[in-house]
Amino acid sequence: MSFEKLGLMTELHRAVAEKGYQQPTPIQQQAIPLILNGRDIMGGAQTGTGKTAGFTLPMLHRLMASTRPQKGRRPLRALVLTPTRELAAQVYESVRDYGKYLPLRATVVYGGVSINPQKQKLVKGVDILVATPGRLLDHVGQRSVNLSQVDILVLDEADRMLDMGFIHDIRKVLALLPKNKQTLLFSATFSSAIKKLANGLLKSPTLIEVAGRNTTAEQVTQVIHPVDKTRKRELLSLLIGKNNWQQVLVFTRTKHGANRLSKQLISDGISAAAIHGNKSQGARTRALAEFKKGDVRVLVATDIAARGIDIDHLPHVVNFELPNVAEDYVHRIGRTGRAGNQGEAMSLVCVDEHKLLKDIERLIKRDIPQCIIEDFEPDPSIKAEPITRGRNNNRGRSNNRPSSSNDNKGRRPKSKRSASSNYASSAQTSGNRRSKSRRHRNHAQQAA
Repeated sequence: MSFEKLGLMTELHRAVAEKGYQQPTPIQQQAIPLILNGRDIMGGAQTGTGKTAGFTLPMLHRLMASTRPQKGRRPLRALVLTPTRELAAQVYESVRDYGKYLPLRATVVYGGVSINPQKQKLVKGVDILVATPGRLLDHVGQRSVNLSQVDILVLDEADRMLDMGFIHDIRKVLALLPKNKQTLLFSATFSSAIKKLANGLLKSPTLIEVAGRNTTAEQVTQVIHPVDKTRKRELLSLLIGKNNWQQVLVFTRTKHGANRLSKQLISDGISAAAIHGNKSQGARTRALAEFKKGDVRVLVATDIAARGIDIDHLPHVVNFELPNVAEDYVHRIGRTGRAGNQGEAMSLVCVDEHKLLKDIERLIKRDIPQCIIEDFEPDPSIKAEPITRGRNNNRGRSNNRPSSSNDNKGRRPKSKRSASSNYASSAQTSGNRRSKSRRHRNHAQQAA
């Protein structure tokens, strides 16, 4: 099937062709016609299979097909919510690229950067807004955006938003939206919590799952390299150098671990950079851009980047440390093998991580092949030690939630109350109280 047969307008066909795509992916084949017909849907597919285009293309078509006469500032008609800044930027880039031949305005807002330039764009009027929940509510409080005329709502990576503690912010946003709208939920995985949310949000939704939930893409080759914890860095440097890898995405559990590993790789003569929630948005954007261009050979990341990095031909993903949450393994290795390309995902596993490995294999319903590298055989006398589940790596538990898309230059509040109990609606509070609630949100979502 070609894109022409899906019923999209000519301008969208032209933009898709310029991106080099000839045929829609399975999720696009199923989702696009339903969205064009105005249906609410829950779309699930393996990461890297084209979910973003699956909702962006029909959203643009529908907005053009129902263009309203403009009087004064153009109303916001489509809202896309994402859990992280990187994913928001990625979705906005898709909206901009696919809509380049359409007279629609779009912008993106997220935290970690000044709110004023965003506000200036919003007050001029936009048709499409891509946003993270916290920063969106800040704009609502400053009256720079009006959600009362939104026709289409997209929740991208809804499961991640729930994990990050955004449910209260999402409910506040939903209360400001019109009831008569089209709602789309897209995610790589669908938990029972997501389906419960959908039941109260969507109208007779159609469920689309082109592959079983929590499965990994077939074009990604997976392997485990058993190794002692103290020799992981040495083995990683050997693999990168010996195999002449030029672009490698490496995942650690903690921000401190990402910083330490990137510095160690640099000392080994391998160009590297770290990306995580404590980095400024400018530093994160710069590191990702240098990695995409090939100026940086290794990008070391925490799970905040697991769904925000979109590189079609990324060849290698390495789990320097296995994630505490098994589902994150699926999203990590989903950064390679995208858009039908082949990819390789390897994990350096020490004795401490055997239980985490079993949890992952149980989730994906397969055993991952193991290969011991010569001279790096694990020492059988080393006993397993418990893995610390601290503030940096226990995401979604208690008040240890990941980094907000709305962090405020790394400031942390003194209070230890949870973000959900601290957030008072921006539209109803004074400036002092709004500042205080924003700091609490920042703290709750800064741990990734």
